[in-house]
Amino acid sequence: MDAVREILTAVRERGDAAIREFTVRFDGVRIVDPRVPVTDLVAALDRVPPDVREALKAAAASIEAYHRAQLPSDVRVERPGVSIVGMHRAVERVGCYVPGGRAVYPSTVLMTAVPARVAGVAEVVVMVPPGPDGKVPDVTLAAAAVAGVDEVLAIGGAQAIGAVAYGTETIRPVDVIVGPGNVFVALAKQEVSGFVGVPSSFAGPSEVVVVADGSWPATFAAVDLILQAEHGPDGLAWFVTWNEDFADEVDAAIERLVAEAPRQADIRSTLDASGISVICDSPDQALEVANFIAPEHLELQTEDPEALVPLVRHAGAVFCGAYAPASLGDYVAGPSHVLPTSGTARFASALTVSDFMKDVHVVSVDQAGFEAMGDHVIALAQAEGLDAHAASIRVRREAET
Repeated sequence: MDAVREILTAVRERGDAAIREFTVRFDGVRIVDPRVPVTDLVAALDRVPPDVREALKAAAASIEAYHRAQLPSDVRVERPGVSIVGMHRAVERVGCYVPGGRAVYPSTVLMTAVPARVAGVAEVVVMVPPGPDGKVPDVTLAAAAVAGVDEVLAIGGAQAIGAVAYGTETIRPVDVIVGPGNVFVALAKQEVSGFVGVPSSFAGPSEVVVVADGSWPATFAAVDLILQAEHGPDGLAWFVTWNEDFADEVDAAIERLVAEAPRQADIRSTLDASGISVICDSPDQALEVANFIAPEHLELQTEDPEALVPLVRHAGAVFCGAYAPASLGDYVAGPSHVLPTSGTARFASALTVSDFMKDVHVVSVDQAGFEAMGDHVIALAQAEGLDAHAASIRVRREAET
């Protein structure tokens, strides 16, 4: 947090100069202007392989369909003399953080920018760390083109959060910041919360808890533990079962798969720190373990996964059955893959359209409604010692006479 505060303070005080310095320090590249020309987005979409282009469009369609179903309707309450309407209005400008460094994440562009567009956000900005060549990878820019992003900034880390929270000479501030990131990014979002809108979830390093009973091959559970672990350090991968022999099978399968994995170093760094196998007495106890962790991803690979769903109290997203790996949720299922981590699923939710919207209530009152409520306003205002509040009723009554 000390490092994050130092970065944020520098960005707030020195703007673009601080951004350039931190980009050299953390990303090893020099940038003159972090803003990527909009024409580069369309060009990148043309350059990516056709199968990738089609996959991006298919994922965007699924994400849009799911989040469009989330859009709230206006609420209207009528009583004699009083009409109240609850309206939902999108914020003007949103910053979507997309991680970089160890991997590229075009999926996160879609999972943040598409829901923002569905919510009605006027301007969507994507911040992403530049690659070793100082540029944003084509596939990330292509995703931005598919999602209809207005602006891409080639900056990452806590400095990117500070740039869009406070604004700089070249970057206009946003109203809301969303998206996952490493611990520095997540802490930076917390630090600027209140200055700009930030969802209550801590969208940090990736987590998975797999609950399985041996009904399906051990490799299914093993590979799903690995798929989240390959995001790198500080994540979490727990396997929970009431079948001790099956736990041994999964452990052996993990060893085989990790030995062949291209991202072996990242996987082992996660498993060495927080790769845990838990043997329980029953399915109920297994779900108690899962609820204690409150994981970002919870997989139920059991004979009857739907029977366990009512026992789930804390999880970012739940994947049921042998054919629902969390990777489907990461890319194409539809709900945003920006999920609460670090136990914040106890009180926070996945990213939804509501994170980009505000509730505004409109109160209309006629004379009869005013008379019906006036005495109560006077009584409560006098109890609180706020005479002008009471006077707002008395003045109107005197005017009537």
